[in-house]
Amino acid sequence: MINIRKESDRQPFRPQSQRLMDQVREVLRYHHYALKTEKAYVGWIKQFILFNETRHPKDMGKEEVERFLSHLAINRNVAVATQNQAFNAILFLYKQVLGAPIDEQIDSIRARKPRKLPTVLSKNEVSALLDVMKGSNQLMAKLMYGCGLRLSETVRLRVQDVDFENNYINVHDGKGGNNRVTVFPKTLHGPMKRQLESTRATFDVDLDAGNANVYLPDALARKYPNAPRSWAWQYVFPARNLSTDPRSDAVRRHHAHETNIQKAVARARVKADITKRASPHTLRHSFATHLLEGGTNIRVLQKLLGHKDVSTTEIYTHVLQENLGAVTSPLDLL
Repeated sequence: MINIRKESDRQPFRPQSQRLMDQVREVLRYHHYALKTEKAYVGWIKQFILFNETRHPKDMGKEEVERFLSHLAINRNVAVATQNQAFNAILFLYKQVLGAPIDEQIDSIRARKPRKLPTVLSKNEVSALLDVMKGSNQLMAKLMYGCGLRLSETVRLRVQDVDFENNYINVHDGKGGNNRVTVFPKTLHGPMKRQLESTRATFDVDLDAGNANVYLPDALARKYPNAPRSWAWQYVFPARNLSTDPRSDAVRRHHAHETNIQKAVARARVKADITKRASPHTLRHSFATHLLEGGTNIRVLQKLLGHKDVSTTEIYTHVLQENLGAVTSPLDLL
């Protein structure tokens, strides 16, 4: 059975735009969905309409939705999570945009593409990868491995999220909109302080030029009107150049782009002669696996990673089973 995301039960917002896709964007922004989610939902809704020969969604229903979702499973061979996201996008369209929720049970063919085990680097491979990286990219990579941060969480770190005194990092609005606290390695205190000094210099220039205007979610921006110009709310890893916000058209300094660290890790992997298909997220997988190898309780690891369900964290126990080189036979301990 397809997992259905529970949409907001707030009073439905009625968009003012005339074109359907503009209405979708308008409602998504009203409900404060992330820009990535907005792009994904818009993409799936467009695919749904094109698959059904550009018919308007108000002229379609249960049968067309089931046919599209089954197409994704049979012809596109998508993963379960991908099929779920497509259905959530369509569900949002009907309930929140068109005001006509699909109340009938959707009985499409389920995606059965098996979930792959995550790629994990050995400790030696992690060390080799990090050693050939430099500057802020190296620090971001070390944060992902040392703290278990996702790439998006790393680039979105704010100055006030880093707690040197208590050795932890606050993660706000992580995946699923959740907040959590994770470890902050003492070995990163020095590099982080140097990064903040560099960031402060950039911030002071922006402040003097009247360009200090960091992004804040709408609710926070209204509650704290001066926060966008305060040091505490600035991104730890700011972009090199000012940019225009695609939603509000405001000119501000955003955080570093994710592709920069993705390319840096790819180059480092080649330079370190690592044959595994390592990406920034591989460092988070390695963080989890190495903690389990070291005896960390899986419930503790679940909290550090920000998983809602421990079953998500348990995938790393399967990685341990596959990584037989990390297992010591009891006979060798006699």
